[in-house]
Amino acid sequence: MMEVIILSLLRGERYMRNTMKFRKLAFAVVTVAFVFSLAFAADMPRAFAADKAKYVFLMIGDGMALPQRNAAEIFLAASQGKDLKPGIVKLNMSKMPAQGMCTTYSSNSLITDSAAAGTALASGSKTKSGVVGMDAKGEKAFPTIAEMAKAAGMKVGIISTVDIDHATPACFYAHQPTRSNYYEIALELANSGFDYFAGGDVKKPTGNKKDQPSAIDAIEKAGYKRVTDRETFLSLKQGAGKVMAVNPVLDGSKAMPYYMDRTEKEITIAEFTEKGIELLDNPRGFFMMVEGGKIDWACHANDAVASIHNTIAFDEAVGVAMNFYNEHPGETLVVVTGDHETGGLTIGFAGTQYDTFFDKLSGQKISYEAFDRILAEYRNSVDPKSTKLEDLMPRIQEYFGLGELKEYEFKQLQDSFAQSMLGKQERAADDETYLLYGGYEPLTISITHILNQKAGLAWTSYAHTGVPVPVCAIGVAADTFNGYYDNTDVFFKMAQAMGIEGQEVASK
Repeated sequence: MMEVIILSLLRGERYMRNTMKFRKLAFAVVTVAFVFSLAFAADMPRAFAADKAKYVFLMIGDGMALPQRNAAEIFLAASQGKDLKPGIVKLNMSKMPAQGMCTTYSSNSLITDSAAAGTALASGSKTKSGVVGMDAKGEKAFPTIAEMAKAAGMKVGIISTVDIDHATPACFYAHQPTRSNYYEIALELANSGFDYFAGGDVKKPTGNKKDQPSAIDAIEKAGYKRVTDRETFLSLKQGAGKVMAVNPVLDGSKAMPYYMDRTEKEITIAEFTEKGIELLDNPRGFFMMVEGGKIDWACHANDAVASIHNTIAFDEAVGVAMNFYNEHPGETLVVVTGDHETGGLTIGFAGTQYDTFFDKLSGQKISYEAFDRILAEYRNSVDPKSTKLEDLMPRIQEYFGLGELKEYEFKQLQDSFAQSMLGKQERAADDETYLLYGGYEPLTISITHILNQKAGLAWTSYAHTGVPVPVCAIGVAADTFNGYYDNTDVFFKMAQAMGIEGQEVASK
């Protein structure tokens, strides 16, 4: 009954935005109903009809739109020696029967950020960029699909390859006026009652000033078994209780390393998803959100190869979910989308005209981030004023395989090398420099730009773009995800498929 009240009112708020009194009344009743449902969830029986989704996967490729997907498919075709045409090799997500598109704008910008986009997907409500799970003023919390699933007796898992308190995963369990409240978000994780968190760690466990009680201690006191090594993780069995599984290797932002830089002792996003299924499976079903977060980070840095490898890794997790669907076809829904596009990636470059040469991308062996570390070590081991680009070229060729460089390409590398040899405070900070390097390591950005352009790829931004993103689905009510709609509709379509509301959600 509580689910019926919540979804009916949320749907009403969506289609009666011009009525302020209704909005205030709706939110008040939603809040009361939601708290009531949380308090009595244990006593609420849930009967799953044959046409309702008992198991739901929402899989979000952060920063992933059609170019990222197509680039990954063409890269795979090139690596297999096949014709370089989209569709020759298909990702798992591209094989799903339902293929739609959704808009991504926030309440205050055509180009959204992950917080506003995540809030839309999680709650069906628009908000301002930077806000997590709340209205644009940061005053009212929006109940999320994950919280509603938990209130209905389902188990809930949240997986991300970036820090687990980052904007997208946070939107499913936290409500904060700014995504920068990492400490407060981590405390909300501890109090969420969700059953499984996995991937990256919390970013600022003792607050911005490092003077707060440990959020990790709060998470453990809330009953979470914290696992940080591969062997213990793989040994987890159903009935382990609440689990927070952290990848054994993390970067400085508490995120998992790029997939192409991974080591054998790490855990892949596919393995986190597979273990999540094992731990969450129960008679009342589960809801699992899986985010491939570093697709976005690679695209911010204009590193196509790192983005492609992380897209492929994310798609392997999609494959795990699809395998589960094949075992439970009448009870499972798998939805895959992006929260926005990042970088303005395009397949096509003026220098290659109508040609593409994706085989050239295979020369890159490490991510931009890994090369940044190598470059930093090199800079610290030489006299930056006397060293020359030629001294570093063997290592550039080793890790990126650029091949023969044209005169203007070598000039680009020389200019960026000179900037990289300067201290960060000494580097140019004008608009032209930003357009060239976007605030990233100048030499590394120049290398990836040249390599991508040789392959026939190009970028327009170091930030997000406003283009629509694909939505694909398989399973219960998958056909409702066909067509063209807003990202908030993804929430309503999932809610309808899950039977949370008890009646069909009206379309726009």
